[in-house]
Amino acid sequence: MQTFLTAAALVQAGPLSAGMVPASIPSPDWSGFDIPLPWGSLRIHAYALCILAGIVVGLWLTSVRWARRGAPEGSVWDIAIWAIPFGIIGGRLYHVFSSPDAYFGPGFDGTGDLSLIPQIQRGGLGIWGAVVLGAFGAWIGCRRAGVKLTAFIDAAAPGLLLAQAIGRWGNYFNQELFGGPTTLPWGLQVDADNANFPAGYPADTLFHPTFLYESLWNIAGVLILLALDRRFHFRRGRLFWLYAMYYTLGRVWIEAMRIDDAEQISLFGITTRLNVWTSIFVFIAALAVFIWLGRRKDGNPDSVYLPGREPAPAVSADADGGKLASVRTDGGKPAAAGTAGPASAVPASGPDKPRDSGSAPNVTGKPVRDTDPVVSDSESRDNLPDNQNGSGLASAQTEAVPASTGGTPTAAESRNTGKSGGTDTGTASEADGSR
Repeated sequence: MQTFLTAAALVQAGPLSAGMVPASIPSPDWSGFDIPLPWGSLRIHAYALCILAGIVVGLWLTSVRWARRGAPEGSVWDIAIWAIPFGIIGGRLYHVFSSPDAYFGPGFDGTGDLSLIPQIQRGGLGIWGAVVLGAFGAWIGCRRAGVKLTAFIDAAAPGLLLAQAIGRWGNYFNQELFGGPTTLPWGLQVDADNANFPAGYPADTLFHPTFLYESLWNIAGVLILLALDRRFHFRRGRLFWLYAMYYTLGRVWIEAMRIDDAEQISLFGITTRLNVWTSIFVFIAALAVFIWLGRRKDGNPDSVYLPGREPAPAVSADADGGKLASVRTDGGKPAAAGTAGPASAVPASGPDKPRDSGSAPNVTGKPVRDTDPVVSDSESRDNLPDNQNGSGLASAQTEAVPASTGGTPTAAESRNTGKSGGTDTGTASEADGSR
């Protein structure tokens, strides 16, 4: 009841005073913590923690998608170890040259502080420098791992956008890169004594939380990219260029809302921030490359491996016992398992393995049938079984004599053919068919 009466009194009192903010995003009261050391302390900034959290989550999503593409196990980390440092350096360099006043002075007059360049914890990583130089580092890692860069950036595109969505919250903890004043209920409070608070505004002014706009835009983009990739199975880097189009489309209007100092560029009679022009040109280039890749044919777009770096195919096992078949051909080289070699490849009988008088199987288990193209018509008729006297037996018992026996029938074979064992100078097929 007391709460209700208090609210009613506020309504009767009229509009809220300027110092009372009905709804807003409060300014952060925490920006990091210190780790005590023997020689002082180590400051861990919230901005850095957001960047690291984005990298970890983005790598997790990339590793899941990369594994589903059939990539070598662990290769995503071999690539990331090159891409991440290059990306951080590239992002910092792009920020320095796109906002040079603090480092080189207005108009590059030399009044800036060059010692601020390596101080990344103060904020300032340009996404396009991070993407370009990070892609170069990823290319190095892909070459070393034997995989295609285009396949990797397709797998990494949603994870990259997710990393940006999380990393943007570092701007909130640093109270930087916000938009112009607003009266919306989700306006951002900025401490009036903060160095980034714009001059000339009242202390209770609310600003557009552009970090939140971009974070939500990026999260929606992750879901869109995953859905489109599942539906269309983009390859050859097309999903990455789709990511570039989506991100720049949102970055144009979000960047235009910001009021922090930035390099202004005049083109076509329009003067605006450098990042706005960069986003426009990247969008146009990404659209052109996306269309061009869609019309380009590729022999094997689904393979993640570079040509000649594919893994060796698995060797098939022998059907009998699962052991690899190893036979030797006439040239003394092992023949591939499952291939039928010449008759000399059949192992000869030894003292431990008596020779079978039946058909001699080859490696595939099928009977070897030694044929002779020079067979007369009479010999063919003689091979037919004689139903009158019963002298013709099934040819399956006698026709597959190994060529290594030199055509000499065994005693059992002599009884089957009705003749005494003698030396036959013909082929195995002719000896079986003689009467």
